[in-house]
Amino acid sequence: MSELVAWHTEDLPNAEPCFQIEMKAPRANALEPGLLRDLHRAFDALEQSGAQKALISGGRNFSTGGDVGRFAEAAQSGQIESYTGQVVPVLQALVLRMIEMPVVLATAIRGAATGGSAGLVFASDLVVAAPDAFVQPYYGVVGFAPDGGWTALLPELIGGANARGWVMANHRHGAEQLTSLGLVQAVDQNPEMRAMALLTDIDIGTAISTKSLFWRDAGRAHVKTRLDAETEAFRALIGRPETLTKMQDFLQPSG
Repeated sequence: MSELVAWHTEDLPNAEPCFQIEMKAPRANALEPGLLRDLHRAFDALEQSGAQKALISGGRNFSTGGDVGRFAEAAQSGQIESYTGQVVPVLQALVLRMIEMPVVLATAIRGAATGGSAGLVFASDLVVAAPDAFVQPYYGVVGFAPDGGWTALLPELIGGANARGWVMANHRHGAEQLTSLGLVQAVDQNPEMRAMALLTDIDIGTAISTKSLFWRDAGRAHVKTRLDAETEAFRALIGRPETLTKMQDFLQPSG
């Protein structure tokens, strides 16, 4: 338990335990080293709990992805390689961990799930969105390479052409579009409660078997290789002068 991530176990209506992980960090759950560290701590606790169903949530905004301000500060101070190493590989490991876990992971999203934080959505087994939820890459806006599984995992879910076009055009997909792509299973004003209901109705034996069949050894190895490639591509772009310029432009207040 921490100030950035809270976790506890709560019984579902059918008396099965459900492990709940809630991000509650400032700056709309930006993916900075402390939050990522504590998310891994939460998943350690999940593994130790023995629960086979879990819910991930994030409050009014699920997460705005990497903290552009922190990246810009690191670039200006000559610490960009070190800071990137504290963020991107840690996020990639979390995404891989989610698809490998013998746990049914449901995620409830409200507001923004942007940049690398979308990887937590892509790696979930079930997703429920509030009507205001949206997913958007933003990579080209700030000059980053995709991370979090946008090229490593998303093509497996919606097809390569859909994933490629989404990143390159920087489209904002709302709850209805996410549902049509199969990334969201329900839209509800109270996505956390709806996700709990979906988890209650799931036969855990069937669900775990289904997950293991979808992510067999070869599939997991393929995703890991592509996540590693994302990390290297991110490192290659993050130190460019034009990336710093784009970050500074993004951080300028409008108007």
